Amino acid sequence: MTLHTPPVPVLDDDERAALQRRTLTTIRIAQVPSQAAVAGMVAVVALLVGELIENDRLAGTGSAMFTLGSALVAVPLSGFMRRRGRRPGLVRAWTAASIGAFVAAVAGQIGSFPLFVVGMLAFGAGQAAALQGRFVAADLAGQDDRARAIGSVVWVGTLGAAFGPLLTPWERRVADAAGLEPLVGPFLFASVFFAISAVVVAVRLRPDPLVAAGLTDPDAQRVRPLRQVRNAAQVVATRPMAQLGLASMVVSQTAMVAVMTMTPPYMKDHDHSDLSAYVIALHIVGMYGFSPFVGRAVERIGRRASIMVGSVVLGAGTAISVVLGYSAPAVFVGLFLLGVGWSFGLVAGSTLLTESVPVETRVEVQGGGDLLMSLFGGAAAFASGFVKASFGFSTLAYAGSLLALAMLLYAMSSRREATAAA
Repeated sequence: MTLHTPPVPVLDDDERAALQRRTLTTIRIAQVPSQAAVAGMVAVVALLVGELIENDRLAGTGSAMFTLGSALVAVPLSGFMRRRGRRPGLVRAWTAASIGAFVAAVAGQIGSFPLFVVGMLAFGAGQAAALQGRFVAADLAGQDDRARAIGSVVWVGTLGAAFGPLLTPWERRVADAAGLEPLVGPFLFASVFFAISAVVVAVRLRPDPLVAAGLTDPDAQRVRPLRQVRNAAQVVATRPMAQLGLASMVVSQTAMVAVMTMTPPYMKDHDHSDLSAYVIALHIVGMYGFSPFVGRAVERIGRRASIMVGSVVLGAGTAISVVLGYSAPAVFVGLFLLGVGWSFGLVAGSTLLTESVPVETRVEVQGGGDLLMSLFGGAAAFASGFVKASFGFSTLAYAGSLLALAMLLYAMSSRREATAAA
């Protein structure tokens, strides 16, 4: 099967609409197993790292390596898509993630932490592909439909993302029954899930939406990642609304990852390890389940106002999870709101970033945005273990609230630029 996508004729309005419907259906289907893989991993990765190295301060290393892997892939992936299209890029990324998940499972089985780190770096390619999926939805969308298209793709990930953690107890039992370490089960299943996503895109994403939109350049020069990032930064630096969109993506991801990563160990400390998978599942429902409504809200009340709403909800979620001390119901509520706030920040920020830069630089800027978002998320995941061990989970949660407050103030200060842009 060839992954090269040939150019397609210029589409009329009906053909464009039909292709957009097919594209959205394909990306939605592919997102389900991909998000199940990621969410199932999130529910157990800190616990597996704890068994491998027995160091609470480094419990966030697995999530950090996964996020770092996503960051390292983001820019090369967007550059490859710029030349070849969405389809071959997504297939390669999800295939690499499938291999990485298998390597991580092997590492967990034999007790090799260095090999586990390698596997998690490759695992991150799956997240990079999932993040690019929301931009695939925007390739053929009109100005009035872009936020809803992005929101619809984010939303459908709920089907996989919510069930991913709920499947982990069963996946652990399957691994145990097979004579394996129980915690490697979710990683083995993640490998299968990523492979399914790759096959769905390889078979169905035809014609390639980026090619059909006329946004590819097969003869584009291969640009080194650092240069591509610098070029994207120069574009964003002159556009205040693009800066606001990028900041919303980065802050939402950083606060969410830091708190989410340490939630299972936090609950384990209070003998509620059995509930942590359900907390993560509800959190992910908050992240993805309301995305269609978030997309409509972004269209109705505007990008900047939606970012402000997301900041308030995100800050409330992080505070509620610890304001009464440890309380399992409060953790459920807080993590759910954290997910909803993240959804507002991501959808509104992605939409604003996409439409605030020139069309010819859009793909590169999207890749640079995902790189920055993933780097900050990875740093937050890595640091979260140290913060929790040294200062407690409450300090970590309140730090997330302060980030959300800073984002709110930034969005409020952007009123003049938003009015001028309108």
